[in-house]
Amino acid sequence: MNFTTIHHQIALTFLSGIGSRRARVIISHFNDLEAFFSEKRLNLAKIPGIPADFVSLKLRLNALTEADKVIQELERIGGKTVFFTEKNYPRRLKQCSDAPLLLYSKGNIEWNPPKLVSIVGTRHATDYGKALTHELLEGLNGHQVTIVSGMAYGIDIHAHLEALKQNLPTWGVLGHGLAKMYPSEHRKIAERMLETGGIISEFIPSQKAEPAHFPMRNRIVAGLTDATIVIESGEKGGSLITANLAADYNRDVFAYPGDVTRPFSSGCLNLIQKNQAVLIRNSGDLIRGMNWEKEEPVRGQQRALFIDLNLREEKIISVLKTKPELTLDTIGYLSSLTVSEVSSDLLSLEFKGLVRSLPGRRFQLIT
Repeated sequence: MNFTTIHHQIALTFLSGIGSRRARVIISHFNDLEAFFSEKRLNLAKIPGIPADFVSLKLRLNALTEADKVIQELERIGGKTVFFTEKNYPRRLKQCSDAPLLLYSKGNIEWNPPKLVSIVGTRHATDYGKALTHELLEGLNGHQVTIVSGMAYGIDIHAHLEALKQNLPTWGVLGHGLAKMYPSEHRKIAERMLETGGIISEFIPSQKAEPAHFPMRNRIVAGLTDATIVIESGEKGGSLITANLAADYNRDVFAYPGDVTRPFSSGCLNLIQKNQAVLIRNSGDLIRGMNWEKEEPVRGQQRALFIDLNLREEKIISVLKTKPELTLDTIGYLSSLTVSEVSSDLLSLEFKGLVRSLPGRRFQLIT
């Protein structure tokens, strides 16, 4: 893809009122977008369905200027673009009538893998929800599934973390530009995701997070994937918006049941009761529901025999060898490390496949 093409693709997104439908009309009338941006307004006014006010020369020139700035920012952060007319544009998303014209991405994303699922849920994830997410991702290891979520607090970020632990590619869809990270605490996790997955946005790299952006983000989470799994949810929330959008896009929707007295089970229970989602209890139910059980699993990469550990990590490993499982505070006390140091090193050890987190801030060695 040459610079000129990308420049004009980005510029098209700056023309207010030109969505994917009108963009298709424009492209059908021109061999390339460069011709559209240099065409006389009188000629553009003859194109059916394209209001002349949307494509005045001044607006087109302004759009090209803004596109210049975006390209400079993309080069600075190492970002990429994919336009909806390109062959590698996500085929699942392209089926959605409200698919974005252009996506920005960072990382190593193969846009059309064989299996894609989104995992969503409450920002207030409980130990129950985290345990379900762990079992689900562990069960999907070997089935070559790519995991999509929204990088938010709670179930979203836990799904990304568990995918990384299981060597599953994972994509984070953002409600802001690639140059930002909200919440900022998730930046390091996003960086780890770039190796075999990445982060995605329809917003220009410098765009800040705004409340209106997150429902827009949710439609991409739903549209990118074959199925959406709701782990935990209250009666209202972004995860239910995603589930409803997935159903509208004719995608499979699954939900885990929960204790009827728990506030973050109510959303899932409502989806199941209204037949808007299929009840699942574990990864096996999902695998059967998606007809993946007949496939021969391809086991994830074996853990390296020799892993470099720093002195603090070695201390933590030694402490964990003394008991089947230990709490975070106990590990800190026995290793003479601060809770902050222990938390950071435990996360590193989880990524290295040496430690498993359990409900109640407890941890154990993986043997």
